[in-house]
Amino acid sequence: MKCRHCNSKLNLTLVDLGSAPPSNAYLSEQSLHEPEKWFPLRVLVCENCWLAQTEDFAQKHELFDADYAYFSGFSKTWLAHCEKYVDEMEKRFGLNSNSHVLEVAANDGYLLQFVMAKNIPCTGIEPTAGTAAAARGKGIPVVEDFFSVKLATKLFSQDKQADLTIANNVLAHVPDINDFVKGFAIILKPQGVATFEFPHLLRLIADNQFDTIYHEHFSYLSLTAVIRIFAENGLSVFDVEEHPTHGGSLRVFAQRGDTGRYERSPKVDDLLKKETRHGMNTSEYYIGFQAKADKVKNDFISFLLDSKLKGEKAAAYGAAAKGNTLMNYAGIRPDLISFVVDRNPAKQGRYMPGSRIPIVTEAYMQQAKPDFVVILPWNLKEEVINQLEYIRAWGGKFVTAVPKLEVTP
Repeated sequence: MKCRHCNSKLNLTLVDLGSAPPSNAYLSEQSLHEPEKWFPLRVLVCENCWLAQTEDFAQKHELFDADYAYFSGFSKTWLAHCEKYVDEMEKRFGLNSNSHVLEVAANDGYLLQFVMAKNIPCTGIEPTAGTAAAARGKGIPVVEDFFSVKLATKLFSQDKQADLTIANNVLAHVPDINDFVKGFAIILKPQGVATFEFPHLLRLIADNQFDTIYHEHFSYLSLTAVIRIFAENGLSVFDVEEHPTHGGSLRVFAQRGDTGRYERSPKVDDLLKKETRHGMNTSEYYIGFQAKADKVKNDFISFLLDSKLKGEKAAAYGAAAKGNTLMNYAGIRPDLISFVVDRNPAKQGRYMPGSRIPIVTEAYMQQAKPDFVVILPWNLKEEVINQLEYIRAWGGKFVTAVPKLEVTP
């Protein structure tokens, strides 16, 4: 395989997680009686541009279809993060009723609802039908398509250039990262700003977040790699922020390379130096991650088997994509975790891909009273514990497997 960005041959493996179905391909009752499509799940690192990337197997139409069930608007923590973001961008860049905000991967309108509340004109780009419909239900104009140079050119011809473009947790999701980034250089107004948020590869490796690896994530990003990719596709990075979301993310600020007016913040070079100190531009940095992932898997399996032998019942909370990576890599099935609770109605009554564990309502768990609840979206651990505090009344305990096995009474 060759690098998706620079076309160099890939020889360095970060981690091999065996094989798995797409992490958001939740199963219906009918599809339980049909075969699932599994793909190898291996991440390689380019030793030229340092882009980490999944091996080419799954195509985007197989990952982001009409039944795509990830809705962003169910986490209070994430919604608060987005509302704060909109307030900050409005003030920093002087957004008003004469501006145009465009969000790529607008999902269910989780963020643009806050833009609309400020009477700032906006447009969402969202290829998945279910989430696009949810956004339209909030009154948000949505273009139902994948973002690309072709779509950006079309929007440009319709006079829909943007003062601010937003791309949260989508840069990692695109197979053709060069075409995707180049589209922003087309759709931005001459002095416009683009922001991108994505999990930081530095945190993924340091905190053993191997479960954030799944087929929908084609890329795993460092600032080192992003700056190069952007520069070669018409964007220049002028600022960066570190955020705790999704286990540790970067918010990168970019502008057109030909017309941008913002000076480069010292924070950009500071973070580049930090990545260099850690060795992110050396092959040695990426060796050894496999053993850390294997330890999490083995500890998790041992805990569940031991609990079962003691007659204890385990359930899980949050039918998240990262949870599916963990379940399938560890080979967990309903005999070890009997059900998964999720607040999203689009997932309730369905089954986890691969493991085929049923997804149920919170009321179901309140009746079943499991001894342990495994929090699969560990990045929302405190929010989930606060929400499910009542399980302690029957002696229930919380468990997280990543970055290491922890039991919280």
